Order: sequence, then structure tokens, then C-alpha cells
Amino acid sequence: MRRKGVKAPTQPIQIMLINLMKYISTRGDAPAKTFSEILLGGLAPDGGLYLPEEYPQIIREELDEWRHLPYADLAFQVLSKFATDIPAADLKTITDKTYTAEVYRNARADSDTTQIAPLRTLEPGLHLLELSNGPTLAFKDMAMQLLGNLFEYSLAKQHGELNILGATSGDTGSAAEYAMRGKRGIRVFMLSPHNKMSAFQSAQMYSLQDPNIFNIAVRGVFDDAQDLVKAVSNDHAFKAQYKIGTVNSINWARVSAQVVYYFKGYFAATQSNDEQVAFSVPSGNFGNICAGHIARMMGLPSLS
Repeated sequence: MRRKGVKAPTQPIQIMLINLMKYISTRGDAPAKTFSEILLGGLAPDGGLYLPEEYPQIIREELDEWRHLPYADLAFQVLSKFATDIPAADLKTITDKTYTAEVYRNARADSDTTQIAPLRTLEPGLHLLELSNGPTLAFKDMAMQLLGNLFEYSLAKQHGELNILGATSGDTGSAAEYAMRGKRGIRVFMLSPHNKMSAFQSAQMYSLQDPNIFNIAVRGVFDDAQDLVKAVSNDHAFKAQYKIGTVNSINWARVSAQVVYYFKGYFAATQSNDEQVAFSVPSGNFGNICAGHIARMMGLPSLS
């Protein structure tokens, strides 16, 4: 029985607040955006690179929890710090789909492909992180495969289409094409210097028959091809009209995906989170080194 004039008790209303990470241009003259808003673009409207307003900090308890995670789960944890506007369940599905032993199966016979990026010990204190086990045998497969699945997911949400314009001297192009081939709503137009790639990389790219892949040979060197891509990226009206995106190092999603394997390499090379490591990156690729720097800024215990 309820007394007249007395309201029935109600359940407390629960409000969950999600801290959305925002991204700002390195040139400081573009509006802040979310991860999904910069995913399909590339350069900011002012010509700068989109970076997080601040790098998320990984505390000791998280390092302890992450140490023994499978690669797909580790990728989910790291990317959750950056892709805060993608539902966790969806992001987990994407990382599980991307990082499988079937995709990264091109390893040596004695490598554990379930590790995705196995660590090979050369001598005590000196290790090699295997990043070339993907479809094109390039380290760029580590991020490109994720990018392909993220693009397809985002486009499906928007019922949209994307024309990817890229430039390559070999490895970026083949990695991008193998990541995007057959993806719904995506077409790839890849510029490369005519007769200036290895026969292996040329064969990888030019042998693809997928209807959404287009290879364009440019007379000149890689920089000539890259200049064309940058010119298009800076023509904002043209870029918007033809829905043009990019997969080069200027895409933040690709950089954030590369952050993952620095954590993976650290955990594989150490016994506890009290240890430090030094990474040597035998590549002129800025995006790769930048990802390592970001991992350190987040709290990865590395010397350099």
C-alpha cells in the first residue's frame, strides 16, 4: 500500500561520461576532431598533421595487465586509448579480425606465428622483432591491415565511399593494396615511379586484379609521385568532392597501430616492467620512429 502524496521510489539514474580524445593540427589552425573524423582524411585543412591533444599515460598497473596479452588484445588496449569514439565491442572485433596467425603467416619455419610479431633472440641482450610476416613481407602490413578494416567499418557506418590516393617507392603501395583489396566502398589509386621499384614489389602491385585497385606509373622519382599526392591533399575542395583519403604516414590511425608493436617488443624482451630497453629502427621511415617515440611518451620504459 502506498500513502497518498508520497512518490514511489525510483532507481538512480546512471550517467557514464566518456572522455573523447581530440586531435589537433601541428600547425594549430584547424578545428579539433575525433579519431573517426580524421580517420578517412589525412592532412589537416591547414596542411599540418593531426596528433592527440595529449598522449595518454599508461600506469604501472596497466603495464602489468598488458604484459601477457595476445597481440590482438594488446592492440585493442592500446588503440582504445586513441579511438575513444569507436564502441569498445566494435574495436575489439576489428583487432581480433586483423591480428591473426593466418594473416601474419609468412614467418620462418621456427617462428611462432600466433605471436603476430615474434621476438627472435640473436644473442643475450640483442633481439630482433619480426614485423615482416604479413601478406607483403613489409613491416607496413602491421598497420595497413588494421587500416583496411577500420576504413571499411567507418565507411559502412556512414554508407560512404573513399578514394585512396597514395605514393610509394614499393612497400607502402603493396601493403596498402593488399590491405584494401576487396574492401567495400574503397578504391585505391597508387602512384609509383616508373621502372624505379624492385621487381618483387612491382610484381606484388601490378599483378593484383582486384577491381578496386588502380596502379599509376609516374615518370620520375618517388618525390614526384609524393608531390602529386600532397598537391591533391592541399586542394580541399577537390579532395572533398571526390572523397579522397590517404594511407601514407600522415594518417594517424596508421601511426597509432605501429605504437602497439613497441609495447609488444618490450614485453617480449623483458621479464618485468622495471627493465628498460633501447630500440634500433633500421629504417628511414619517420612514421615508424614516431610511433616508438609516442610509446615512450605514453610510459613505455625505454632508454631510447
